[in-house]
Amino acid sequence: MQCNVTGLMLNLLFLIGWSEAALCSAAPPPKRIISLAPAMTEIIFSLGLGQRVVGVTNVCDRPDEARNKTKIGGMANPSLEAIVSLKPDIVVMTSDGNPKAIAERLRKLGIRTHVFTSRRLTEIPAGIRELGQALGARPAADRLAENIEKSIRDVSMSHRGKSSSTNAGVGRKAIFVIWPSPLIVAGPGTILDDAMKMSGLNNIAADGKVAYPRFSLEAVIERQPDLILIGKGHADMKALSKEFLKKLGMLEAVRKGRICFMDDALYRPGPRIPAGMEELGRCGRLP
Repeated sequence: MQCNVTGLMLNLLFLIGWSEAALCSAAPPPKRIISLAPAMTEIIFSLGLGQRVVGVTNVCDRPDEARNKTKIGGMANPSLEAIVSLKPDIVVMTSDGNPKAIAERLRKLGIRTHVFTSRRLTEIPAGIRELGQALGARPAADRLAENIEKSIRDVSMSHRGKSSSTNAGVGRKAIFVIWPSPLIVAGPGTILDDAMKMSGLNNIAADGKVAYPRFSLEAVIERQPDLILIGKGHADMKALSKEFLKKLGMLEAVRKGRICFMDDALYRPGPRIPAGMEELGRCGRLP
């Protein structure tokens, strides 16, 4: 009996010691964060961690506070020297925009990284939760993820089982223009394509061979989209699209003004996804 009690006590002491060691060895929440993608910057700020951000890319423009952070270069070609000089605890990246080689070089330099890999609409909440865990902000990440999940669920439910005769905009053929000349559109496997499908729109480029295929004007005319969506670029898209739309003047979508210039909320897998879904819904209901 005494041997059993002694063994039990030793096991308890071992477990207590192991638990304390595990707690001590857990990495503390990073206090100095660098973001290498606009969407990641938006997420980090939305988690309430803006004050910990010490560096961002040249294209990280949201929220406004991000514009005042130290710039470390572009998404594809950030300055490793600038990153190292800021002494980050973690560098947040995305697999859809940041070269894999950058992450590998940072790790060789002993710099911790987190790569956001979500590329589809329904994957975004899980990606945000993983990022929140890495940054020590899981409760805030859960709240943000739940908000996006609710938006996706509400949009999906509102169009489920409905036809164009019972719900305005449902079943319409649509094209999402990324750039008018050369014409580049949103194709399969993208957040934009996912959002269009959930909103009851049929993407005429859904059968593309790549995520963002080049399209010809002839193909657009042949497929007769009922709605033309044009995304926000780094230039005046209305001016850039003027000639493109003129060449499509025979389409009903152009004649009836079913052309919608959209913000970039659905370009970035972050906190503005619900706003982007709402905007897409309004565009889809154009008369």
